[in-house]
Amino acid sequence: MISPCRRHMLRQSAIVAAQQAAGQLTHATGYELQMQKLNADKQALHKLQSFQAKAELKRKLLPEYAPWVSGVLAEGNGAQDAILMTVMIWRIDAGDIAGALNIARYAFKHRLAMPFGTRTAGCAFTEEVIDQATRARDAGEPVSIELMLEVLELTDAEDMPDKVRAQLHKIIGYLYRDGGKDALALERLKNALILDNKSGVKKDIERLESAIRKASGS
Repeated sequence: MISPCRRHMLRQSAIVAAQQAAGQLTHATGYELQMQKLNADKQALHKLQSFQAKAELKRKLLPEYAPWVSGVLAEGNGAQDAILMTVMIWRIDAGDIAGALNIARYAFKHRLAMPFGTRTAGCAFTEEVIDQATRARDAGEPVSIELMLEVLELTDAEDMPDKVRAQLHKIIGYLYRDGGKDALALERLKNALILDNKSGVKKDIERLESAIRKASGS
């Protein structure tokens, strides 16, 4: 458990660092210390092969970064922050899509970049949410359709391949179908097909259209 004193110190360090000009934070002392911790935690994660084990470790580590995130989101000016962007992805992996959304709103507003890989923040966020939601659904775990619709709305203006956006419509369509909302499911799956002809929803669309016709007696 992180102590109240350390929580306050971390939050204040984040505020000081995040209020710098919207550039790199590599020379902010508080930021450097947090980066040292982040790198050590990444090494610990790298030693694990199981995705479930990685997710569980991230769930244990994330509260230690909460004060930093809180400080940046409350009073940040948009400086590029590898800690914040890494935590955004970790929250998704840990199943906390709502928490990741809070960071994504700030990241997209200030056009922050991912500290690793070549994906835009919008693309990385969307792909990771799709993967997490798909894993949860396949495991029979509940997935909030409201949160997924928030993701869809938030990422509407973000640049990403059409096939990624298609997969977001697809998983939302499946969630609607799971909830018995066939008309809404059909709309999302048709959107997925328009965006990507190889999105794998053609048969699903045919089955939904047939079910809707039967339900209407036509």
